[in-house]
Amino acid sequence: MATPGTDADTGTVYRADCPSRPILDQIADKWSMMAMDVLETPRRFNDIKRRLGGVTQRVLTQTLRRLERNGMIERRVLPTSPVGVEYSLTPLGESLREPFGRLYDWTVAHTDEIQKCQQGYDQRLRSEQS
Repeated sequence: MATPGTDADTGTVYRADCPSRPILDQIADKWSMMAMDVLETPRRFNDIKRRLGGVTQRVLTQTLRRLERNGMIERRVLPTSPVGVEYSLTPLGESLREPFGRLYDWTVAHTDEIQKCQQGYDQRLRSEQS
C-alpha cells in the first residue's frame, strides 16, 4: 500500500507509536465512512442519524467529534431557534470521497463472494468441531 521510499519501507508505519495509526483507525471505521458519505451535502445531526440505520446517538456523536477533530468535517452552529448544528465536509474530508467511493464499490462488487467464503468457512469449522 505504501509507496517506495516512504517510512513503510523501514516499518515505521507498523510501530505502535506511529501517528498515522489513529487516523487510519478512524478512516477505516464503518460509521466514519458512512457519515462522511452522507455528508455529500451539509446535514443536521438528526438527518445524518436517520440516514445511518443502526447507529446510536452516542456513537454518532463520538464519530462526528473525531471526524471534526481530525479536520475531516466542520460543525457549524445555525442561528435558529432552537439552536441547530450542521455538519459538512472540509476540503480534507472531501479529498477522501474518491478513495471511499472505490472502497465502497469494491465492497458491493465482492459482497456475494465474501458471503460465500464466510459460509464455507463456517461449515468447515462446524465439521471440524463435530
